[in-house]
Amino acid sequence: MRTKKQIFMLLLALLVGIPTLSAQQSKKEKKEQKKEAVMKLIESENYKIDVNTAMPMRGRSIPLTSSYSLTIRNDSVISYLPYYGRAYGIPYGGGDGLNFKAILKEYNVEMDKKGNAVIKFVARNPEDRYEFRAKVFPNGSASIDVNMQNRQSISFQGELDIKEEK
Repeated sequence: MRTKKQIFMLLLALLVGIPTLSAQQSKKEKKEQKKEAVMKLIESENYKIDVNTAMPMRGRSIPLTSSYSLTIRNDSVISYLPYYGRAYGIPYGGGDGLNFKAILKEYNVEMDKKGNAVIKFVARNPEDRYEFRAKVFPNGSASIDVNMQNRQSISFQGELDIKEEK
């Protein structure tokens, strides 16, 4: 009688455990699929990073309520980013800040030891020279650092825009 009860408990434990194992595996598969989608987008040189937080050199991080982004389209960059910080030499009226469309120069993508894509490029407009360094993580989150000649540096955090194909 006792062995029947033990067998029953073992079968019950297996039945409860099997869905958990399959859920863990599907989570792993989803994570792997997202990583592949991120890398595919980066390699295509046709992607957009939606920014949700600005981090100026001085002061606190600023949560952004409007939709700001950095878009790479083959050989050009479309920067629609806010600027918070100190400017040294800018046009009268404040200029355009980080809102511009320009040709990419010195575009380079490398993979670091942890599997993150590190993207570096330079862009120019009549106001300034911008050095961008974006790090895109396998889960799609991203950080962007911008160094300029006429303004203090600023950083941003956001997400790679991954369009789900159905």
